[in-house]
Amino acid sequence: MSLLELKQVSYQTILKDVSLQIEKNAFLTISGPSGGGKSTLLRLIASLLTPTQGKILFEEREQSDYPYTTYRQEVSYCFQQPALFGDTVRDNLAFPYLIRDKDINQAEMLEYLNMVDLPKSDLDKSITLLSGGERQRVALIRNVLFLPKVLLLDEVTVGLDERTKAIIHQLILTIHQKGCTILQVTHDEAEIKTADDLLLVQEGRLMK
Repeated sequence: MSLLELKQVSYQTILKDVSLQIEKNAFLTISGPSGGGKSTLLRLIASLLTPTQGKILFEEREQSDYPYTTYRQEVSYCFQQPALFGDTVRDNLAFPYLIRDKDINQAEMLEYLNMVDLPKSDLDKSITLLSGGERQRVALIRNVLFLPKVLLLDEVTVGLDERTKAIIHQLILTIHQKGCTILQVTHDEAEIKTADDLLLVQEGRLMK
């Protein structure tokens, strides 16, 4: 049984008749020319866009059959430019607990901060004082505090220094080892060269 399946999915003139099966615990790297449809593909899987043709199945059920919030918790999308809210890092990391009516686990939040080389004191740091790399790390933690079944990464390392990239790569690897299926869009040559499973998207079509 495929975890995710796209059946002849099209979106306007951007994606054309895309069919794809993604197995549980896959790590799929998606690349190709700018404007080819990579991010659109990810946004369709994330339910941020609705196909103009075709079907997307998650665990053999149509994407549209799931309650919006339920699907988003299982198939989690990370933006290229992280969107943080509230005033502090704590506000962002508390959010996954609050929407699930769970008690906030500060120890777990601090453990994840340590995993991405951020000090404990950053928990109460204003988000306005965070660098781009720090913001991306906080956004990623927010997405994986409750492990999704699928994590969608839309060029999350673009513009970051090599040290921050390495920290984020290690977090992604750890999440994958815990059983999370990863789909990442990237133009990064190092990420493309080390990809075990590479999918090329060009002019709205898959070139695997």
